[in-house]
Amino acid sequence: MLSLFGTYAYAAESVHEEGGAGISIHLASEQLGTFLGLPITNTLFTTWVSMAVLLVFAVVVGRNVRMVPGKLQSIFEALIEFSYKYIKETLGDEKQAKRYYPIIMTIFLFILSINWIAQIPGLEGIMYNGHALFHAGTADLNITLAFALIAFVTIEFAGIAALGIKKYGGKFINFHSPMGFALGLIELISELARLISFSFRLFGNIFAGKVLLLVVAFFVPFVLPVPLMAFELFVGFIQAFVFAILTLFFIKAATEMPH
Repeated sequence: MLSLFGTYAYAAESVHEEGGAGISIHLASEQLGTFLGLPITNTLFTTWVSMAVLLVFAVVVGRNVRMVPGKLQSIFEALIEFSYKYIKETLGDEKQAKRYYPIIMTIFLFILSINWIAQIPGLEGIMYNGHALFHAGTADLNITLAFALIAFVTIEFAGIAALGIKKYGGKFINFHSPMGFALGLIELISELARLISFSFRLFGNIFAGKVLLLVVAFFVPFVLPVPLMAFELFVGFIQAFVFAILTLFFIKAATEMPH
């Protein structure tokens, strides 16, 4: 998570004018410093800030829970009830819904906060050691790969917990027939491919949005970036929703009996 791919700086695009001013877009996050020899990047720092914001928010909301809810508490209760009901209906089991609802919603809220916090106007203009202090965490492949690993482990755990190691492994290792063996091998490859699809889908969409905003702000400042920023908030929500909902659907598929 700290530096799987952050050791290189790849210039994806560069635009220059005659006066030498221009923009330079890099895949690698910027290193702010080190802690115990480990690199601390601006995307990692943004992720830590998002974690702190979510923790503070949870404590504040949790302390003010009342038997007779106010308007704000009623909104949160409605959202929780709606999302929990949807997860329960998808999984088709109350026990599984209670088990996996917390991690699915944590994934959604965590990705959403990371995506949105970097969209706060002026925040990415804060500098530290010559680098931007804040940068969208999901625009870093390290962060999205970490989310993909969490989702992958959760899905595999769900399948083993529901079916047992033997039955769940039978989805991928089948020597009853050549066709069964081939289908099991394809299923195994597709299972492992989720690591790539999960991480690169989220990374690609968020990174592309940041590149678009940077290029537009360079060529058409003050006007066009504003609606694009609003669109990026929407994209940040959709990406968090898609990641969480795919995790839910894959859990459902993993817990079903093999055919």
